[in-house]
Amino acid sequence: MSGSGGNPGGRGGGQGNSGHGRGKGGPRDNSRRNAQGRERNRGPQRSFTDNAPSQRTRRADPARLVAFEVLRAVAAEDAYANLVLPARIRHHGLDKRDAGFATELTYGALRGQGTYDAILARCVDRPLDQLDPAILDALRIGAHQLLAMRVPAHAALDQTVGLARAVIGAGPSALINAVLRKVAAHTLEEWLDKLVAGETDATKIAALRYAHPEWIVRAMRQSLVAHGRSADEINNLLEADNAAPVVNLVALPGLGNLDEALEHGATPGGLVQGSALSSGGDLGRFSSVREGTTRVQDVGSQLVARAMAAVDLGQPAGGTGDGRAEAWLDLCAGPGGKAALLGALAKQQGATLLANEPAPHRAKLVSQALSAVPAETWQVRTGDGRELGSEKPGSFDRVLVDVPCSGLGALRRRPESRWRRSPKDLADLGPLQRELLASALAAVRPGGVVAYVTCSPHPAETTAVVADALRKREDLELLDAGAALDAVSLPGKLDAGHESTAQLWPHVHGTDAMFLALIHKKA
Repeated sequence: MSGSGGNPGGRGGGQGNSGHGRGKGGPRDNSRRNAQGRERNRGPQRSFTDNAPSQRTRRADPARLVAFEVLRAVAAEDAYANLVLPARIRHHGLDKRDAGFATELTYGALRGQGTYDAILARCVDRPLDQLDPAILDALRIGAHQLLAMRVPAHAALDQTVGLARAVIGAGPSALINAVLRKVAAHTLEEWLDKLVAGETDATKIAALRYAHPEWIVRAMRQSLVAHGRSADEINNLLEADNAAPVVNLVALPGLGNLDEALEHGATPGGLVQGSALSSGGDLGRFSSVREGTTRVQDVGSQLVARAMAAVDLGQPAGGTGDGRAEAWLDLCAGPGGKAALLGALAKQQGATLLANEPAPHRAKLVSQALSAVPAETWQVRTGDGRELGSEKPGSFDRVLVDVPCSGLGALRRRPESRWRRSPKDLADLGPLQRELLASALAAVRPGGVVAYVTCSPHPAETTAVVADALRKREDLELLDAGAALDAVSLPGKLDAGHESTAQLWPHVHGTDAMFLALIHKKA
């Protein structure tokens, strides 16, 4: 777990002086009262870290309030931070600086939750699950400020207690003050050393140091080996998961451009043409983003969509041997990012796209994503993708099946996912992934190609699913997915290798951990 480990400041432990000047039953100090009986000034002003909660800030700083509200939505409503955060930033009218602070505080507290909870457990006199969940979220926000942000300790304490008083109540403020003062007594590295002292299990040590559940550490190590990499890369991979992701932009080919974004500080993407890297902020200020012709999309997702669209099927560009236009299918299209890019590429190549999504509300998002693409190019179907293979057998030249998966490859963008997922998810998703791939293989015509994609590197969701499909049919062959990715990336920049399947990595390629298999149905 990365972090600068801010200045601990203040004194460790205890709740601090209450400021009342006397204990119960103690003698009254009349020397401190004036003729009217009011208490005189007590002398030198105490520091913020020594102030009692009742003397701290009583209001909620808007940026910290946004972070608190997002953490509450994630915990209480099973919400996704990346969807809730922009709406809360707009609701509270944060400027660019405060929005950046709120974003780092939100994602940092969520990302480091497991490690922060281990630290907090040493500072609270009861099991954490006995704390009110809102209090625990406030403590996590305070811990991240104290240990991993350049926030002075007195400010972190003052503002976190003020937040608690404003939105939780005055009662918990003494507890929060006491616990966070104990947290502030050590830097992050000192706390990590305490947590792993005497531990010999490398998995447990990595889980604490890099804030991942132990099962994910084991799964990622297994995934590295399964895809031909060294298990020694595990710490680099976990560290990359904890790095704040850069916003990736894509201009829909033939429709959008990045001029406005580049004029306002974005930089050209280093892996694929038509992409850019943005420092964030309110992207809605760009007209092309509002129009939908420029979109936020991880470069790994851009690459796999472009790779499928660029496979040479041995027929005239944009058409088939019988003169008809190519038909493409996005079998699992929601929420529509890859569908929008495929729609633009289909328009350029004279093809058409059917985007399928089973959930009506997500199908609506797909339609919105595709709205920037000329309507004659695409159609959205709301229905079970597992039925399309039998409904439309052999109807499509290119099929993208980006199956529902554990999302282990996008933990840096969805930091709460690491604490929500469990090994059971892998077992539960396996049958669905196989059924969707079987449907895609039935829907593609002989001579066509299916792109099997996951945002997970786990072999149970990637190579094992593909191997099962190949064993069941004799008319399938794998194309060189690594070469296909290299072909659509900027020359010499990606180096995905020449393998029958391809796996991208955050610590190697700077992308989400996208997996791609290109399966050709023999003519």
